[in-house]
Amino acid sequence: MKKIFIFFIFFTYLIISGCGQKKVEVKPLEDTNIDSQMIKAYNEGLTALDNNDYMLAVKKFGEAEILYPQSIWAPRSALMTAYSYYVYGRYFDTIFELERFLKTYPEHNRQNYAYYLLGLAYYEQIVDEKKDLEPIINSKKYFQIIINEYPSSEYAADAEFKLDLIKEILAAKEMYLGRYYIKRGKWIAALNRFKTVIEKHDKTVFIEEALHRMVEINYKIGLLDESQKYANILGYNYLSSEWYRKTFKIYNRDYSMNIQKKIKKDKKGVFNKFKKLFD
Repeated sequence: MKKIFIFFIFFTYLIISGCGQKKVEVKPLEDTNIDSQMIKAYNEGLTALDNNDYMLAVKKFGEAEILYPQSIWAPRSALMTAYSYYVYGRYFDTIFELERFLKTYPEHNRQNYAYYLLGLAYYEQIVDEKKDLEPIINSKKYFQIIINEYPSSEYAADAEFKLDLIKEILAAKEMYLGRYYIKRGKWIAALNRFKTVIEKHDKTVFIEEALHRMVEINYKIGLLDESQKYANILGYNYLSSEWYRKTFKIYNRDYSMNIQKKIKKDKKGVFNKFKKLFD
């Protein structure tokens, strides 16, 4: 009897509770609402970028990407985040965002822009040939990707131009080290540096000096055939070069010494004539 009474009370409570509550209809969040928020955030990012408020731009583009990650706006926002960091001069953040973009959106049609901006982000960190090689090597890698994989893109011409400048910097680095080793009498180490310029950077402005240095060092250490080989190359390709004239003197030391003696003799003769005027 007690059990029946308890069940009756519980059943009555359910009826009363059910009658006292309103039925709430749960509606899904409309895509149009998210879409409008996303576009609003993206446009606010563009406005912030125009006003040079780069960190606000980064924030807004980030919001746009998060709000609708499956839309066409997400990868655009990711690229604009990277670009905002780039124009702000925060190159490490630029590189991070671009690498994330390439992993997250591997099929996106603006991959070429991502590679180009990566090249620029590393390129802007190049100081000179005496500093860290990492920015030089990485910028070269990404500009080479543009030239090899996207040769008809709008970024190819500038990538090729900057790649030529990078080659000059790399050649300058080798020349700097080669001269450094010459001063310390480390002939083999110096030869290796100049040989790298000849083999890998033969289109740069340093090729003539590199050939001369190969002549000079090989002659000094007694490798006359090697010295003569590089002298022939230098003479055949750069006959009017100042470096060839220096090379010519290495093989005509007697001629050079006679010229110096003649100059000294002429100077002495002029001095004696001048002195006689006062005798």
